[in-house]
Amino acid sequence: MLLSSRVLAFLPYFLPFCSLAFLPSCQKPEPITLGSLLDEMVSMEHVFQFPDPYYTCHQASSYDRRSVSPDSANWGANDDGYQGGHFIRVDTINDRIEKVMLDHKAPGVITRIWITSLDKKAKIKFYFDGADEPQFVIPAYDLTQIGIPGIGQGLVFPHIHWNEEGIGGSTSYFPIPYSESCKITVEIDMEVVKNPRYYQINYRSYDKNALVETFTTEEATHLKEKIREVGKTLLNPPKPEHNLISPREKGPLAAGETAVVDFPRGENLVTRMKFQVDIPDSTDYGKIMRDLILSIIFDGKETVDVPLGDFAGGGIGSYPGDSWFLENNGEGFIDSRWPMPYKQSGKLMLTNNSDYELIASINVMSKENAWSKNTMYLHAAWKQENGIHLFHCSDDISNPDRYNFNMATLDGMGVFRGDVLSLVNYSESWYGEGDEHIWVDNDTFPSHFGTGTEDYYNSSWAPVRIFHTPFGGAIRADSTNSRGHSTWLRTRNLDGIPFMEKFKFDFELLSWYVGKADYSSTVYWYEK
Repeated sequence: MLLSSRVLAFLPYFLPFCSLAFLPSCQKPEPITLGSLLDEMVSMEHVFQFPDPYYTCHQASSYDRRSVSPDSANWGANDDGYQGGHFIRVDTINDRIEKVMLDHKAPGVITRIWITSLDKKAKIKFYFDGADEPQFVIPAYDLTQIGIPGIGQGLVFPHIHWNEEGIGGSTSYFPIPYSESCKITVEIDMEVVKNPRYYQINYRSYDKNALVETFTTEEATHLKEKIREVGKTLLNPPKPEHNLISPREKGPLAAGETAVVDFPRGENLVTRMKFQVDIPDSTDYGKIMRDLILSIIFDGKETVDVPLGDFAGGGIGSYPGDSWFLENNGEGFIDSRWPMPYKQSGKLMLTNNSDYELIASINVMSKENAWSKNTMYLHAAWKQENGIHLFHCSDDISNPDRYNFNMATLDGMGVFRGDVLSLVNYSESWYGEGDEHIWVDNDTFPSHFGTGTEDYYNSSWAPVRIFHTPFGGAIRADSTNSRGHSTWLRTRNLDGIPFMEKFKFDFELLSWYVGKADYSSTVYWYEK
C-alpha cells in the first residue's frame, strides 16, 4: 500500500506516538538495566557494535584541581589526593559532612570505580535521581566491601602492589545504572580527614530521553546468580570453537617469509586466533616476538599492523598475561579472542623479520555474521619512542606536548577498547606519576583526567608486582624500584570510549627522578 503525500508530510509528527499496532516498523527500545548491562559485559557481539542508543564516556577523579588549562603553568600539578583529596565540593546533608566525588545529572551508568587511601574509615554513598538520602552505601573506602550478593573477583578486586600487606586500594567494574542522576559522596571521619584519598569514577552519559532503570539493592539481590555467573565467566572466558579457517599447520617459517591465512568470503566474524611459535634460542624470545609482524586486512584495508607479542598484550619480551580478550603464556602460545567482523573479505599475514627460521602454526575460527549499520572493524596499532625525557613530578608544566607521551591519536568514528604501555625506565626509580589525558571529539578539557599511571591500570601506590585481572594488569615488572622493564595492559569492557570524530590519549611523563625512558604503546579500537 502506498502512502499519500499528505500522510507522508505528517509522518514525522506521528512517529513519536506510533505503536506496533499502527506501524510494524516502530519498535519500543529496550531499557538499559542492571541485567542487560551484566549481559553486555560477557557479550562479544556488543564489542564491535557502535553504541545504539549513543552515549558519551567520562571520568570523575581526584586530579589536582590546579590543572585548569593546558597552557597554564600548573597543568601537570601532581597533588592528586593528599590533604584529604580533591573533590567537586563539600555538602552538608542532615548535619553530615560529605565530600562529593561525582554529581552527574543525566541518565547514565557507573562502569568502573577505582579508589585508594591509607585509611578505610569512610562511607561511600550513592544518591540516585535527586533523592535526599542515600539509596546505596558502601560501608568503607574499600570496594571489596560493596555488599552485593554474588560479587567475586571477576567484578571487584583489591589492588596488588609493592606492599604485600595491602594499603587500601580496590577497583569495581560492577555496573550501576540510573535513570535521571547520580551523586556519589564520601563521608569521612574528621579524625582522619587529612589522609590522602584518590578516586576515579568512569561513567556513561546518555541522552535525557534514554530508558535507563535505576539500580536497587533489591534488584541486585534478585540477580545474584547472574552476577555470580558473570564474574565466573570474566575469569574463565569462553573459547569458541567455530569453523576452522585454512589453518597453517605447524611447520617452518623461514627468515623473511610471510605466512598467509585467507578468510572465507562474505559476511563473517573471526571469533578466535591461536598462534604457536617455537623459537630455537629462548634467550632471543623477546626480540623475535617483536620481529614477528601481524597484519590483518579486511575488505581491502589493513586494520592491524602490530608485532605479535605486543598484539598479545605482552609488550617488550612478550611476557605472560591472561585477560578477557587475550591469553599469552610467554612461551610462544597466544590466544586472541578479539571479535573481528568483516563484510566481504579478510586476510591474515604473519611476517618473520627475525634472523631465525621458526616453527609456527596459526589457527583461526570464524562464523557467519550479518553486517549491520553499527558494525565496526577491529583496529590495532603500535608505536615506539626511545630516549624520551622523564620530568620530575614537582616541575611546573606549561607546554603539555613537550611533557606527554602520545599513546594514540585517532580520526574517525569508533570505540576505543584498550591499550598496552610497555617501557624501559633508565631513571633511578618510579616513572609513573603522570596522569592520563583522554580527549574525545570536541573536548576543551579532557573527559578523562587521571591520577597516575598505575591508577589507570587498576593498581595503586607505585606497584611493581605482577598481577592479572579480566581487564588487564601489570604484565611485567622487573625490579622493586621500578627501574628497567615494565608492561601494563588495560582492555575496556563497559568502559569502552565511543568517539564520533576524533580521539587523543596522552600520558604525562612525570617521574620521581629526572631521567630517560623508552616508551611503546599498542592500542585497540573498533572503527566504522
